[in-house]
Amino acid sequence: MTVKIMVIVAATSMLLTTGYAAADNSQQEKMKTCNTDATSKGLKGAERKQFMSSCMSGEQAAAPGNSQQEKMKTYNTDATAKGLKGADRKAFMKTCLSGK
Repeated sequence: MTVKIMVIVAATSMLLTTGYAAADNSQQEKMKTCNTDATSKGLKGAERKQFMSSCMSGEQAAAPGNSQQEKMKTYNTDATAKGLKGADRKAFMKTCLSGK
């Protein structure tokens, strides 16, 4: 009985750790993308800080002047910087443009 409990605890621990790591990686990816976007737009100082804040909170898509064409350009640059091609690039672009 004790062995079963230890296995269950170990498995649960691994699942929780994996879920946390995935969330952490997602946040890191978002930070990288926002940084790349801010750099490509030439933002500095307070303007960059405001952009990063809205980008990280997911408000970037609603920002004025952020047209679909600008988004495509930015996301294409990000996909190229990440070396994405084929299906991976398509999935990345779909995710970015859907705002998820």
